[in-house]
Amino acid sequence: MSNKSYKVSPVPVTLFAHLLFIAITTLMLVWLLHFREGLAFTSTNKPKIFNIHPLLMVIGFLLLAGEAIMAYTTVPTSSKKHKLYHMILHFIALVAAVIGLYAVFKYHKEAGIPHMYTFHSWIGLSTIILFAFQWLLSFLTFLFPGARTSTRSRVAPWHALIGIIIFFLAIVAAETGLVQKFIFLGLTRNQEGLILNFTALLILLFGISVGVAVLLSGRGY
Repeated sequence: MSNKSYKVSPVPVTLFAHLLFIAITTLMLVWLLHFREGLAFTSTNKPKIFNIHPLLMVIGFLLLAGEAIMAYTTVPTSSKKHKLYHMILHFIALVAAVIGLYAVFKYHKEAGIPHMYTFHSWIGLSTIILFAFQWLLSFLTFLFPGARTSTRSRVAPWHALIGIIIFFLAIVAAETGLVQKFIFLGLTRNQEGLILNFTALLILLFGISVGVAVLLSGRGY
């Protein structure tokens, strides 16, 4: 018998994840613009302020973070450009998360709702803090000109592992947030409820697809 090793390409899984990105974005926009009356940073209709939070946390933070993780299988270019693309997408995701946090704190303050009293809020804020530290340390290690090559080699596996953990914490935060909103709105088997459920399902599939793409690439991103 011949000993042959077979390598499965990450490209199909990566393409599937990109399609999920589009589907999730579409469902989020339909939910927030059609069923939840739109978006606003300032409004007498306070839920419009809140709506900025799920929009930026799901599309701006979670989905872009997933795309950043898959950067090495998405764009055929040099390693240096891969790193830059990876870091830029993560930076945009971080900015979106900060604005999303601002929106939900503003909404809670103006609507007279207590801050940080649910598991979703705990896991969400913790994830963003970890994400920010990860990004800063990664910038200093991998893009800062003064960093040593030996240091980069030692840090790289831990960077990949911690990055994946933080990404899946973001998945947990998004799922708990959608479930929490589903319950608060008293939704059942109506159209809005189905949209939220399908969005949550697709987010889970997106997370799995990102993880599988990383495993198949063999890079640990």
